[in-house]
Amino acid sequence: MSCASYENTLQIYEKFSISNTFYSFFNEKKLRIVCRFKKKHYLCTDKSRPLPIRTAYPAGHFLYIDMRYTKQAMTLAQQIQTLQGRGLMIADTNKAEQALDAISYFRLADYWYHLEADHHTHQFLPDSHFEEVLACYFFDKDLKALLFKAIQTIEVAVRSKVIKHFAPTCGPFWFMDATKAVNQRRFQTNLDTIKKEVGRSKERYIREHFRKYTDPDLPPVWKTLEVISLGELSKLFNNFNESQLKHNVAHEFGLNHHKFLSSWLESLTSLRNHCAHHARVWNRAYPLKPTTPQVMPNKWITNFTFREESLYAQLCCIAYWLNAVDTNNTFVSDLKMLLLRNTTIDPAMMGFPSNWRQEPLWQL
Repeated sequence: MSCASYENTLQIYEKFSISNTFYSFFNEKKLRIVCRFKKKHYLCTDKSRPLPIRTAYPAGHFLYIDMRYTKQAMTLAQQIQTLQGRGLMIADTNKAEQALDAISYFRLADYWYHLEADHHTHQFLPDSHFEEVLACYFFDKDLKALLFKAIQTIEVAVRSKVIKHFAPTCGPFWFMDATKAVNQRRFQTNLDTIKKEVGRSKERYIREHFRKYTDPDLPPVWKTLEVISLGELSKLFNNFNESQLKHNVAHEFGLNHHKFLSSWLESLTSLRNHCAHHARVWNRAYPLKPTTPQVMPNKWITNFTFREESLYAQLCCIAYWLNAVDTNNTFVSDLKMLLLRNTTIDPAMMGFPSNWRQEPLWQL
């Protein structure tokens, strides 16, 4: 069934609701309701067929519509005119054109979204400035650089600790042993992915290994774990069934239980990918929320009223993690300096509570 995006569907639903206005709107579009399934309406074209959907909406109605994209590309001058027409104030149009040319309209759109008064018409709030949009973009760029440096340190340490604790007890090829896995299906999927990732590696020590050895199919764990992705390492750790060894790794990072490390690895992988692919990390809701224990053996936080899906939750985990890896790390001071240099950035938009600077974790 050809349909609009889930977001567009909700926007249309919220705007028109179930009313005469709603039906007249869709009649103009020559659409009709073709079925009702479990109290949910499916609004389709004649060529469409009803399909079940998995997401529930509190009001009980879902309306899927067939919409064709007809907009054409705009020149830089047209982009400027569009933004100005929607109420965005641009002091220097030449500078704005240069920014749009270097960064692109829709990448910057994430940074002016919070300035919109209406997300349907994209009209801006009064006194909204393009310079503020650029300030948010460049702050986010610097923040990603800071995070990527921190994640690199953590990622390398996790690989090292997993090798250190697992290999002496379970052998150099434990990741190829199905008896060490919690879930057999995930084990096989993970192993297939690991083989692909190792096979693509151009590292000298991987190539030398394959020139010398033919059995087993993969190099030992101290070579293999150095070239697989962080996401695959996270899955491998989660599916490993030796709980005590997982606890030993978690304790290395000041965590009381391996389930906390599993959760942090999953969320860190997502954040790392955002940084690596230049996606926005500022003012974002993260679906993978790290578990934040109330009590920790080292300096931690005491205020848990922040949004769990916010960046702040992940920053707390990263700061704590780094303190366990390198007591001389400068992450906390670097983050504070970054915020001081960007006075127009509101930390609350990243989930920071008002008293975050007084938290033990954020004290130098």
